[in-house]
Amino acid sequence: MTFNGVNVSCLRKKKGHTAQCICLVDHSGNRTMRPCLSNAVKVQAHELVREDFKGSKWLVLRYAILNLEVIQAAISLAKQEGLLVSLDLASFEMVRKFKAPLMKLLESGNIDLCFANEDEATELLRDEHNADPVAAVEFLAKYCKWAVVTLGHNGCIAKHGKQMVRVPAIGEAKAIDATGAGDLFASGFLYGMVKGLSLEECCKVGACSGGSVTRSLGGEVTLENRQWMYKQMQIRDLRMPDVLCK
Repeated sequence: MTFNGVNVSCLRKKKGHTAQCICLVDHSGNRTMRPCLSNAVKVQAHELVREDFKGSKWLVLRYAILNLEVIQAAISLAKQEGLLVSLDLASFEMVRKFKAPLMKLLESGNIDLCFANEDEATELLRDEHNADPVAAVEFLAKYCKWAVVTLGHNGCIAKHGKQMVRVPAIGEAKAIDATGAGDLFASGFLYGMVKGLSLEECCKVGACSGGSVTRSLGGEVTLENRQWMYKQMQIRDLRMPDVLCK
């Protein structure tokens, strides 16, 4: 992470077990994950301090019931420092089993941006007559300033205020491995937000970054695929990372 320019000064180091996760990928590139977090060391809510958030613009979170106290503490401190908060719904199983606490988070008004994939969006509206992606974006937009539903090879739908955009996927028609695609999409979208890009441009950057990781096996973007991503951004006249412009 340091090699890639990530500031890890706030990283906590503890003795104990690291969480494990098995990623299963089928011949179509679809993936599922089976994590084991039971005995893993974790950051505790009382360990977070305001200094952890100073100078940042966004707090990026994934919904998980095991970390709910940490999530709530982090949001509270982040808001004290004026940060915007992004929440990824993490998995349709998490939404199905722990929908009530999730709705409390959304209803608090502290979630500025919410990401959901198509399965998570469908699960969120399971009891509704209309559970399509557009309805899910509309639903999330009632609680968040920005709402995004990713649709795999069909791209994404996003809404901010009265504006709604639909952007097609960028990349191979058939993914080799979708592991990491959601996280990479979110990172690209958030990059666009930090750089002040439009809603449509944020989606396009997300599509470029998300598409880059599906071109090979594993959740890490290879150098070749990183260059592919930059080329796709250039073709679409999207703002490139500053490090590439120097």
